[in-house]
Amino acid sequence: MVEYTASPLDLVFHSLADATRRDILRRLSRAEETIGALAMPYKMSLAAIAKHVGVLEKAGLVIKERAGKEKVVRLVPATLKAAENHLSEYEKVWAARYDALEALLANDPQPEEKPKWLRSKSKSRKTRRT
Repeated sequence: MVEYTASPLDLVFHSLADATRRDILRRLSRAEETIGALAMPYKMSLAAIAKHVGVLEKAGLVIKERAGKEKVVRLVPATLKAAENHLSEYEKVWAARYDALEALLANDPQPEEKPKWLRSKSKSRKTRRT
């Protein structure tokens, strides 16, 4: 059996793959919240939200701190910045490819008529019922 150890970026992208976790991060970008406050708008148990927060914490996207009897969850922006930096490398590659395609299309003379495979079949055949 092959054992796989997830890289930190793998954990970040796994965390971001879930809509609930993305929404939690969006809310935490405005202000820190308790797990109970985070759970309020969702139709799921407090335990389910705590698991989502645990996934985010394992990825390094949030930290939990005890404040009295409650646990406060806070966003860690540096982890998101690392993911953004990783994606920006792909953006550079694809931007260059799109620029090359645009230049190629701009220099390509327009054909006078559509290629045969693009022409619509305007002649319809009527079948006769007997």
